[in-house]
Amino acid sequence: MNENARKRTVSKVPTGIPGLDHILYGGLPGRRLYLIEGEPGSGKTTLALQFLLNGANAGEKSLYISLSETRDEIEEVAQSHGWNLDQLEIVELSALDEKIALEAQSSLFHPSEVELTETTRFLLEAIDRAKPRRVAFDSLSELRLLAQTSLRYRRAILALKQYFAGRNCTTLLLDDTISGGRDSHVQSLAHGVIILEQITPSYGAERRRLNIRKMRGSTYRGGHHDFAISTGGLRVFPRLIAAEHRHRFEPENISSGVKGLDQLLGGGLARGTSNLITGPPGTGKSTLAMKYAVAAARRGEKVLMYTFDESLNVLYERARGLNLGLEEFIDRGTIRARQVDPAELSPGELACEVLKAVGEEKVRMVYLDSLNGYLHAMGDERSLNLQLHELLTYLNQQGVVTILVLSPQGFLGQMQAPIDLTYLADTVLALRFFEAEGSVHKVVSVIKKRTGKHETTIRELKVDRSGITVGPPLDKYHGIFTGVPTKAEGTKGGPGKTRKVPAK
Repeated sequence: MNENARKRTVSKVPTGIPGLDHILYGGLPGRRLYLIEGEPGSGKTTLALQFLLNGANAGEKSLYISLSETRDEIEEVAQSHGWNLDQLEIVELSALDEKIALEAQSSLFHPSEVELTETTRFLLEAIDRAKPRRVAFDSLSELRLLAQTSLRYRRAILALKQYFAGRNCTTLLLDDTISGGRDSHVQSLAHGVIILEQITPSYGAERRRLNIRKMRGSTYRGGHHDFAISTGGLRVFPRLIAAEHRHRFEPENISSGVKGLDQLLGGGLARGTSNLITGPPGTGKSTLAMKYAVAAARRGEKVLMYTFDESLNVLYERARGLNLGLEEFIDRGTIRARQVDPAELSPGELACEVLKAVGEEKVRMVYLDSLNGYLHAMGDERSLNLQLHELLTYLNQQGVVTILVLSPQGFLGQMQAPIDLTYLADTVLALRFFEAEGSVHKVVSVIKKRTGKHETTIRELKVDRSGITVGPPLDKYHGIFTGVPTKAEGTKGGPGKTRKVPAK
């Protein structure tokens, strides 16, 4: 008997919210009281309705107690998500207003004491009649106003907890944090606390994230987790933990289809590595990345492309002008390209999309163009380096080839990158301009490659309608990366046609 009681205690109640049950390892521990805290507009009511509707769809009696809004207002929220609330029992506090006012006038007690007592009694009677398995109180701020003093308010909350202690009911208490402070007393009484945050950046749509402050007797994924509210309710994007995803794969080098480039890289890019292509605008970074994507698609591998800086129409037009054959593989579904609008995608949502693509669609190459656009799209988010590090680690462990494009500031000579990611990348491919013989030329060189040997030479890069070519090493020039190199003594001709001057 004790064993059965213990099993009932640890049983989980699914919330029905995508991503949240994953964070909670199956759901909330049943028959307990939980505090959902956040500013107005952070999604508390939507979360509570999803939780109750999930129970109702499973055949559980669910009760929604509205202390501040009318039934019409609640149904408006439900209609915006396409929900039908006929399965829920809704109790409105407004139904008590007139009765409480009359009793308060004829009582010797302070009106606030009468209101709080009558309200509490009314709510408990409604729960006794309904005998629900799930209950949501929206919100505690109304009880706080009725109580007027912190002592009476704490007694009311404690009475609610004691009332639910012996009932087979999972309860959500919704509370606002208008002043920015939090009621530590209520947090200490609750079995678990979930904090919803709404962040307003200087530009773009608001960002939302949640944090599980505590969950007694149950494990959960800590930290901040991004979430979004759209038609259909909340979607939570669990924080990526790369250590939870390990996969064995056979090491191999991935060819670009460009002979000189593969030679420069010692055979190609290694599977399960992150590769950074850096250089000023116009040097051909995106073109090289697309060449790798098309080469992977020709081998039958699926590719996921994110473009942050240009529209898909411009991307297709550029690929068409270089005869890369990109659209052919997009039409087949081998390559999937997505244009990311600035300030509309959170780091957590991006990570979840990539996880789904790699896990379910078996994507073998991920291409981000560019990291400059990624930084702008993610807005004022903190710890972007750590989030990107976790994403790259996950992709490497899955055997995915990741290509990152980064544009430093400047065109010639010394350049400064907006973010230093060279320590994250396994391979760094540097592209540069240089001036010679009255023309501007492009060069490519491998700065580092962790997974094997590579050339240390600098080669000329040519990109035109006939394709991409990487010439022989420019060993007759010095100071190419300065932008204005000098030729070695005794040589004639420009890049690609340099020859020795015969001795007299």
